[in-house]
Amino acid sequence: MKQVKGKLIALGGGDDDGLIKLIGSEMCHPHTHIEVITTATREPEESGNAYKEAFEELGCSNVHFMHVDEEHAADTSENMARISKADVIFFTGGDQLRLAEFLGNTKLLEIMQQRFQDEEIIISGTSAGAAVMSDRMIYNGYGHYSLIKGEMKTTSGFGFIAHVYIDTHFAERGRFGRLAHAVAHDTGYVGIGLSEATGIVISNGDQVEVFGPGVVTIIDAGNIKFSNTREVAENEPIAVEGLLMHLLVKGYRYCLKEHLFQPVPQSRYNGSAALLENK
Repeated sequence: MKQVKGKLIALGGGDDDGLIKLIGSEMCHPHTHIEVITTATREPEESGNAYKEAFEELGCSNVHFMHVDEEHAADTSENMARISKADVIFFTGGDQLRLAEFLGNTKLLEIMQQRFQDEEIIISGTSAGAAVMSDRMIYNGYGHYSLIKGEMKTTSGFGFIAHVYIDTHFAERGRFGRLAHAVAHDTGYVGIGLSEATGIVISNGDQVEVFGPGVVTIIDAGNIKFSNTREVAENEPIAVEGLLMHLLVKGYRYCLKEHLFQPVPQSRYNGSAALLENK
């Protein structure tokens, strides 16, 4: 199988200073071409300009933002030319269903997907922009209700990585139940729950490392013994036996294909402070 050359950087929402600095340490020089996709937000100008200024403060002078919605088509020649040249593609937070509605099944997304497979680019995002990165995403499910059949809902994502659910604002909004429900229903998937101000870097389409001060929750249904999620009636609670959970922090990684948790003694992603000291 061909190795994925692109790198995913996803944040769980909240304070994104560490994410911006990490992208800067990975890629940023004066000519780095960064495209900020503001489709998820209802305030594209404000959000786009804020990220443009943040990247420019790190010395990146070639930063642009692109908004695709009801009034701005995705597949324009200008958009496709810009995405074809971008070194970093960044998705802001907001509503991930807007991302799926306006960018799903477009030629623009196909260019991103192909480049991510074949080239050493960075695809990044926060909150909604992180949740949409896999081939499927969770878009509904709240508190204990998410463990009721029919309350947790998923839909297609952008497919930069497959067989993973990425959930954001994970600890802060009590989203354990919906992520557990999702992987219990789709047992070939691994669930990744991102706390705020904390994120992951996925290299080679497989190796998950943590940056930021918080905890990343891994929920793995690979050795599940029993689940009634497909048979139980709507509005009834689910039953599951054998879910495996890991708590991942900086200095450790999870290998998705091998289902392997292991230490990384000298991780490159030990937080934004260390990154800045080494710049």
